[in-house]
Amino acid sequence: MILVTGATGKVGGQAVSQLLDAGAAVRALARDPASAALPEGAEVVRGDLADPATLDNALDGVEAVFLVWPTLSADHAAPATVKAIAGHARRIVYLSAQGVPDPAPGVPEPDPDSILGSHVLMERLIERSGLEWTFLRPGGFAANTLMWASQIRDTGTVRWIHGAASRALIHERDIAAAGVSVLTGTGTGTVTGHAGARYVLSGPEPLTQIEQVTAIGEAIGRPVRWEELSPEVARRGLLDQGWPPAVAEEMVDAYAQMVTSPEPVTSTVRELTGRPATPFRQWAADHADDFR
Repeated sequence: MILVTGATGKVGGQAVSQLLDAGAAVRALARDPASAALPEGAEVVRGDLADPATLDNALDGVEAVFLVWPTLSADHAAPATVKAIAGHARRIVYLSAQGVPDPAPGVPEPDPDSILGSHVLMERLIERSGLEWTFLRPGGFAANTLMWASQIRDTGTVRWIHGAASRALIHERDIAAAGVSVLTGTGTGTVTGHAGARYVLSGPEPLTQIEQVTAIGEAIGRPVRWEELSPEVARRGLLDQGWPPAVAEEMVDAYAQMVTSPEPVTSTVRELTGRPATPFRQWAADHADDFR
């Protein structure tokens, strides 16, 4: 039995479907099972990662966990939740993030109130838990461009920062496929022996944000314009939306860095699954209706 958390989200939902396709017994954690709308064959169990006392039923009889963590919002419960998982399961695949530093003397760690800081917390807790672990560290999710969807639908223009920032965005389907390959051994890739591995995942090619917007326009059949915002305006907008200051600053700084230092491209998706990572243009075609 494999437990998938974040099962109603994009990566978790893909993991549930692909594990079922691989013939695995799948249990999905959901705060509201009645509205989960998951594929037939998945056992849906009520529970909340932010409340470890609710996890006993979900973890009963579980051999492995595909852990998608509610970054920052549940960090207060992280030690108890990891302890609960380790009390039942043997293996864990944790969806972390590119940029998390490996533990080493003298290496500074990110602000604990940042997104990377949250992933560092989880990785260190899992490393000390006694679980057999594998970390997936993807770069930018292609699905993050859905933050532009309302602008594109309403105005045909994306207003954002650093259009020249370059990312090798990854399809959520490929992230899930990497995790499923690790958990089930069903992939046809060349990499084996996943215990203790930290896999950096990416899409197949870097595209600037302007090129991403152009690809979305091609997918929906009408041009989409880019309008450059200043970092100050973008930062203020994030804060006005309720983003924590450390996270808003982290995001603005990250896009600035990617102008001169694009996200790296890795071949890890192919090495784990046996097939190449999906191009962003295909992701945009898959999600065209979200932008129309």
